[in-house]
Amino acid sequence: MHSSSPWGNLSFLSLVSFLLLLPAPSCHGGKVLVFPVDGSHWVNMKVLIEELHARGHTITVVRPSTSWYITEESPLYTSITIKEKESLYSFFETFLQRHFEAQIEGVSALKFFQLTKEFLNMIEEAHILSCNTLARMFDDKELMKSLQDAQYDMMLTDPAMAGGMLIAHYLKLPVVLNARWITSGEGHFSIAPSPLSYIPVPGSGFTDKMTFIQRVQNMLHYSIIVYQQRFMVGPSYDAICAKYFEGGCDIISLIQESDIWLMRSDFVFDFPRPTMPNVIYMGGFQCKPAQPLPPELEEFVQSAGEHGVIVMSLGTLVNALPVDITDQIASVFAKLPQKVIWRHRGKKPSTLGNNTLLVDWMPQKDLLGHPQTRAFVAHGGTNGVQEAIYHGTPVLGIPLFFDQYDNLLRLQERGAAKILELAMFNGPNFQQALNQVLTHAPYRENMQRLSRLHRDQPIKPMDKALFWLEFVMRHKGASHLRTSANRMPWYSYHSVDVLLLLLAAGGGVLLSTGLLIRILWRTCRKNRNKTKQH
Repeated sequence: MHSSSPWGNLSFLSLVSFLLLLPAPSCHGGKVLVFPVDGSHWVNMKVLIEELHARGHTITVVRPSTSWYITEESPLYTSITIKEKESLYSFFETFLQRHFEAQIEGVSALKFFQLTKEFLNMIEEAHILSCNTLARMFDDKELMKSLQDAQYDMMLTDPAMAGGMLIAHYLKLPVVLNARWITSGEGHFSIAPSPLSYIPVPGSGFTDKMTFIQRVQNMLHYSIIVYQQRFMVGPSYDAICAKYFEGGCDIISLIQESDIWLMRSDFVFDFPRPTMPNVIYMGGFQCKPAQPLPPELEEFVQSAGEHGVIVMSLGTLVNALPVDITDQIASVFAKLPQKVIWRHRGKKPSTLGNNTLLVDWMPQKDLLGHPQTRAFVAHGGTNGVQEAIYHGTPVLGIPLFFDQYDNLLRLQERGAAKILELAMFNGPNFQQALNQVLTHAPYRENMQRLSRLHRDQPIKPMDKALFWLEFVMRHKGASHLRTSANRMPWYSYHSVDVLLLLLAAGGGVLLSTGLLIRILWRTCRKNRNKTKQH
């Protein structure tokens, strides 16, 4: 027989009353203006946009008419399309072709400087195009008025191209950066103490344990970044600042004044370094548990049996390597007992084996998380590296350009990846490197250890990102987290003026002491002479 208790009813009523008294979520459905960067950067930005949209925020995306990936129509956002005459993609394709050729031939000192010059010229051209787009926006009074009238709560932008910073400055909006890169390179170098003695400059190919010669080279790499910002990138933005802002502005200062930096990295992946309280690490924020594969793909994967599957992808920007290299890769794959799923959009390799499936697109995250996957052959882009860490899949890296070698180096230093550069690439080397990653247990063990470390966090990276995005909307910024160091002149920041004062004071004391001793000595000498005369 069941009997009800008045105490049970009271407890239930108390619980209901307690729940009703709980405060509602404190962030209203905000209005977010997004100024993204195209290509693989957009892949990251879109993930944040999807989550913001799911939480009831209204998003507007500014996109160029020549965009590669940012669609004009989307259920996630409304778009503002700015007409552009040129696309950066043609410059990028030309640079990639030259870069591939140089790596295959081997990079001499002269070739290195030529490639560096070409790279800097491409970066300069990209920022010139970006500033031309900005000028068209600022000249369109109707557009700028509509942006002002919209009363956005926040600007979310990628500072690799700094147009969003200037639009936010014009509209007086708080700024959140979806960042790792800014106009002058890696973002940490502009906001946090960055001793070059143990913090490698991207592109240097060094770890945090450098020899004396490597520290010298690291300093030279940093000087290239300073030169790039001051003489190649900065002037384009200075011209916009001078023309459209009373009193001018400085693009690096605007970037430094951003409220929150959502940094696409973490210290499972990156080397430890000083940081700042407004830098929120969200490395792997785009990663999720693997979902079931499409039936046809699942059938192919399962057909591999105990040997498993190899996944190969070169990211969103590179469709294919040179034909002779792809033929060598296909030939090696054909000899393996594993099945291979290869994202390849170029000419079909003549040596393709029956065990290899070529695809235009693949569910990369789901494949990397599949229990049948044994290795990931990748170019070393940030997204792919972080997804490999999340799912614990060892990597054979073939770095192509930008930060990819540095990304792969961080995994190789932790014993979770092996690097094979294009300059050393041939069939036998590729086969040997791939067999090492497949058969040497430490590669998988070390990567799975990184995966456990990455997942063992009190708050998921995406939840951290969303909290701080909504924090900025709730509080109209996060100025209390910004350091005043960015507003100090260099001589004050490094205490050069204090050191000079102390040196001057110390020198003055020494000089005064010396003069006093000299005077006393002369006085004593005179007194002695007088005594002798008497």
